[in-house]
Amino acid sequence: MGEPSAEGIRIRLFAGLREQAGWSEHHWPAPAAHPHPTPRQLWLALQLPGELSSVRVAINHEFTTADTPLHDGDELAFLPPISGG
Repeated sequence: MGEPSAEGIRIRLFAGLREQAGWSEHHWPAPAAHPHPTPRQLWLALQLPGELSSVRVAINHEFTTADTPLHDGDELAFLPPISGG
């Protein structure tokens, strides 16, 4: 897809999480009052299903923690555990 937005945060959901939430991509505008939210704060604000502790978090294609501050233009991805066989 395209490059991260110059303003706000691009949030992407994958696999079963995407299906449970009913969307795959969302744009979160960076509010002036709190310009550097964390993935944990956005997870709660978006009321995403399941437990964040079981989900991998990536910012700009690099795995990180749920408490890493986000910045304008970042791409945040939530990746649920995937089972296969």
